[in-house]
Amino acid sequence: MALPPQIGERRSYDSAPCTVRYVGEVAGTSGSWLGVEWDDPSRGKHDGQHKGVRYFSCLSQSPNAASFVRPTRAPDAPQTFLSALTFKYARGPSQNQTPARQIKFSGKVAEEVGFEKISRQQAQLDELQFVILDGVQVAHATDPERDGHQSIHQVCPKVRELDLSRNLFERFGPVVQICSELKLLRSLRVNGNRFRDIFDDEVLESAGDAFAGVTELALEDTLLSWQEICHIASKFPSLTTLHAGSNQLSTLTAIPPAPFATSLVSLHLELNDFTSLSSLAPLATIPTLRNLLLKGNYISTINPPSSPPPIFGPNLHYLDLSYNLIASWTFIDALPATIPGLTSLRLTHNPLYTDPDLDDTTTTTTTTTTTPTPTSIPTPPKPIFPLTERITPRPTASSARKSEEAYMLTLARLPALRTLNFSAVTPADRADADMFYLSRIARQLAAVPEGGDTKEEGVVLARHRRWAELCELYGEPVVVRRGEVVDAGFLEARVVGVEFVFCGGGGGGEGKEVVRRVQVPKSFDIYAVKGVVGRVFGLSPLRVRLVWETGEWDPVGGFDEAEGEGDEEDREAEWERREEEGGAAGGEVAGLERKGGRWVRREVELRDGPRQFGYCVDGLEARIRVERR
Repeated sequence: MALPPQIGERRSYDSAPCTVRYVGEVAGTSGSWLGVEWDDPSRGKHDGQHKGVRYFSCLSQSPNAASFVRPTRAPDAPQTFLSALTFKYARGPSQNQTPARQIKFSGKVAEEVGFEKISRQQAQLDELQFVILDGVQVAHATDPERDGHQSIHQVCPKVRELDLSRNLFERFGPVVQICSELKLLRSLRVNGNRFRDIFDDEVLESAGDAFAGVTELALEDTLLSWQEICHIASKFPSLTTLHAGSNQLSTLTAIPPAPFATSLVSLHLELNDFTSLSSLAPLATIPTLRNLLLKGNYISTINPPSSPPPIFGPNLHYLDLSYNLIASWTFIDALPATIPGLTSLRLTHNPLYTDPDLDDTTTTTTTTTTTPTPTSIPTPPKPIFPLTERITPRPTASSARKSEEAYMLTLARLPALRTLNFSAVTPADRADADMFYLSRIARQLAAVPEGGDTKEEGVVLARHRRWAELCELYGEPVVVRRGEVVDAGFLEARVVGVEFVFCGGGGGGEGKEVVRRVQVPKSFDIYAVKGVVGRVFGLSPLRVRLVWETGEWDPVGGFDEAEGEGDEEDREAEWERREEEGGAAGGEVAGLERKGGRWVRREVELRDGPRQFGYCVDGLEARIRVERR
């Protein structure tokens, strides 16, 4: 006889797991109801409140995670570990009732080649090393009435990786019982389960060496608190990798003394609710931590004004901040002080990458640095796990260019980086980025009026800590400062100060360089400008080529115009594969080969034509290279 439903009971309807949160009547209806919270919040209709009456509360923050079902609705039958294992790998659905539906292409039946061999291999349960029992209603370890007297160790002794995600466990005890018989187990995934009473679970407390060999633990989407996650992790003495994403975490409390606090290498906290790095300050007490993944949070600052900036351990080398709300270069500049050992960074899909000039003040002459307010950055909806299911538009040439500029500026501001966005940083990449950044600083300095207050220049340089270092490495760039605003009716507003540079050796640039400075009226067309050049250098106007050196930089070969979200996900998958193979134990995060990424100075040829010179160049100063045709 079936037992009456209980609060906290785990059930499954049509393979959709849920937790019973309420048993009783609902106003305006007849009979009894079960109030359930669905593991998948998209299946619900409300959050436990119906027609203004609160019947129960949910763990999930979703407004639609709950609904009511009748107690008479038959739930799916719960399984034991051994029954689910046998059904999936040894017996399978194909040997039960109806044959599988035939798959046809253009009227021809597709044949399955090789699957029978795989099925026979998997049916040898005593040889299985990788077991995936995801979403198969497992609620218990074993049941003598259903499984006989076989033990898990007798049935599948060689299991090394076990996935028990999205099942019907109510407590962590059954997981302990299962793993205690798998002596070779190294990886355990229990994502999407809803464990309760973690601190009062007697079986968990007496786990002993049940998890002695497990190095990787995944507790994603369990909606456990950080204290509960740490309590479970404390039972894993050899833990090096912990996954705790999608748990609605917004801040971390102090980590209690535990073995994992001196062995953890990689911590995954993706898709949580962190807003600043200071919320993660307790992680600084883990000396072995090397990789910290914070993808898909709401991080926009290092620390709020009310708290000091955190300082993480020197072994923390890799940081993933993709899909956050970082919108200021001040955040990037502060990273070396907060994470002294940072050598690998992922920063894509932040407002700063969409518009690298977001907090750039070069367009005005004011000395105030404006930090974007929360209202200036649209807050995206909470990402739905997994993040890769979000559709990202294919990048346009403009967005790809801005992304590449952000890449260059990030690389230049963080001189210790060896990999950025999974791409290895070569010496050529470093030099290109440094010179590009130097030209950007020079452009900002040029916006300060000539003869203006030195405080304005100081404000600009204060935003760029590497200015002196870069000038020492590459030489100080020529800063063409803008004079005071000139009345459009004055003569000086109608001419351009042009620095003509001629190399006597020809177009290749060989030979002695000759420089002449000439005031050229904006109203001259290109023919007239070439006439001026001919007189100055003694050349035939018809045999010269004029090239305006803009001082700006362009990517070579259209980098990233054809590279979209799929390419980045491929690089992420490759990084994860490398981490699993050897990086988790403490290896440096290796960068992948980067496509393109080389930059050159932008040059514009001034072609013959009647167009006025003032429309061909920008500003009141220009540098033009003269070449023989």
